[in-house]
Amino acid sequence: MKEENAAECGGVMHCFTENQAVADAAMAMNFLISFSGIVTFKNALALKSVAREVPLEHMLIETDSPYLAPVPYRGRTNQPAYVRFVAEEVARLKGISVEAVASATTANFFELFKNAA
Repeated sequence: MKEENAAECGGVMHCFTENQAVADAAMAMNFLISFSGIVTFKNALALKSVAREVPLEHMLIETDSPYLAPVPYRGRTNQPAYVRFVAEEVARLKGISVEAVASATTANFFELFKNAA
């Protein structure tokens, strides 16, 4: 990403599953970190740790529908309505309200795509 000057435009690390060092490097290049249903999986301990550390102003949440349904729908076809479970898990991990996660990630989405129309 650095070699391609990605910091000039920024972007999204879709369906993020990497470690904190990768998240930090991406955020330094104006990228948002997007968490999917994987963050709700009980064995995703490393990813849960990253979700705790990523500041809300650098975060998005997603469903990656039709894949990666969050708990309690893991293993089934995913759908956009399940994004609330991702928000709930991020809120739990950060010790904040679901409304705070929803508000921040919604604002981040609209800021990122403000010139997309």
